[in-house]
Amino acid sequence: MGSVFSSANAKRELKEAYPNETCKRQKMSSSTFDEESPRLIPNLPDELSLQILARLPRISYFNVRLVSRKWKATITGSELYKVRKELGTTEEWLYLLIKVGDNKQQWYAVDPRSRIWQRLPTMPEVSEEEESRKSSSRFWMWNMVEGIRIAEVIRGFLGHKDAFDEMPFCGCAIGAVDGCLYVLGGFSKASTTSSVWRFDPMQNTWGKVTSMSTGRAYCKTGILNNKLYVVGGVSQGQAGLIPLQSAEVFDPSTDTWSDVPSMPFSKAQVMPTVFWADMLKPIATGLTSYMGRLCVPQSLYSWPFFVDVGGEIYDPETNSWIEMPTGMGEGWPARQAGSKLSVVVDGELYAFDPSNSADSGRIKVYDQGEDAWKVVIGKVPIHDSANSESPYLLAGFHGKLHVITKDANHNVAILRADLKNNWDCSSPSTSSTLPTSSSSSSSHSAAESDAVVWKVVASRDFGKAEFVSCQVIDI
Repeated sequence: MGSVFSSANAKRELKEAYPNETCKRQKMSSSTFDEESPRLIPNLPDELSLQILARLPRISYFNVRLVSRKWKATITGSELYKVRKELGTTEEWLYLLIKVGDNKQQWYAVDPRSRIWQRLPTMPEVSEEEESRKSSSRFWMWNMVEGIRIAEVIRGFLGHKDAFDEMPFCGCAIGAVDGCLYVLGGFSKASTTSSVWRFDPMQNTWGKVTSMSTGRAYCKTGILNNKLYVVGGVSQGQAGLIPLQSAEVFDPSTDTWSDVPSMPFSKAQVMPTVFWADMLKPIATGLTSYMGRLCVPQSLYSWPFFVDVGGEIYDPETNSWIEMPTGMGEGWPARQAGSKLSVVVDGELYAFDPSNSADSGRIKVYDQGEDAWKVVIGKVPIHDSANSESPYLLAGFHGKLHVITKDANHNVAILRADLKNNWDCSSPSTSSTLPTSSSSSSSHSAAESDAVVWKVVASRDFGKAEFVSCQVIDI
């Protein structure tokens, strides 16, 4: 007994004499326990730990995953994001594709709440194209210029020495479904490609998925029932670029593509055959998922002319196309090169209508009951649009309409449109108040009489960057 008490006393005296050493041993044993612990957080069930992690801001996951291997596996796994959805803690981030420098494309993710920008990894195919860009064919360039021309490509590259030899990758379409970003088709090695790349924000990696059945560039994308639809675009033929009427749909749950009935271009068929067949080519100039259907405005096209011919609507329930209502099709505002830029926010269909001024524009909303477009915002602050290929983009998140443009200092700016009576006047330094226009005969809604406040959600200096596309992902 005496020896036992003696041993206990000795240990107690040792702790008192060397308190730091004792703490070090405790920390070492604790660290070992944490690393070997089968649980995310010691003494807590993993179900509870997941709920704790799911409540953290998503921007913090970049650092949280460094805690341990198990934490990293949890942050990059799918279970955590299922819990976020169940708890209603998902966050909408804006993903922006820009063209910088020597026509290089870069992806950025923006967290609107923290205003932090994250650079995405470079797409593998883009890297490969930059290394082999000297393999382009000048014969293809001649066919492209003499055949049907795509304004964004021509305007950006015509007039530069060996311009098409230096073109790394362009004409791709962008879509977002099931929490992932998709880049589809485009021009690659002087040919239209059917390749599809997927970016997984959870893994922060790019991966290749099943290719489309047809090589396409400048096609349009839309989401219905958690499936990604692709319509139209152009494909390379022996005589140049051929406009496509075909469509297909991708199911991310099975990684498969299925055919969709081709667009009839019914209004284009009414034109005299010789006239439109020899001079004007029908082409889809936009696409928006609205009221559970795909709305595709269309035009007849021959460089540099565009003639609007209404559009068509795809109904997934009947798997067929119908003619677009006259007011919707004929009044759909068009931006540069005849393309229609639109977005659905809180069930309402909005489109940007460029004005005659180089530094402004209007926002219109579609009134389904009256089959008409009405001005709801009479002035949008667009700076220096005359010198830009693509001076603005539209996006909808947090239940608000947003415009991506450049500010007076040429910085990329994400602007949110708020009615003045809903605006928090405590942030005047990042906002400007612009009155709406009442000059349009079709614009008499109460919302127009209120002032619209454009608030800067986030901004960044990218130098001489051009906008390509944007998507919003909620995870």
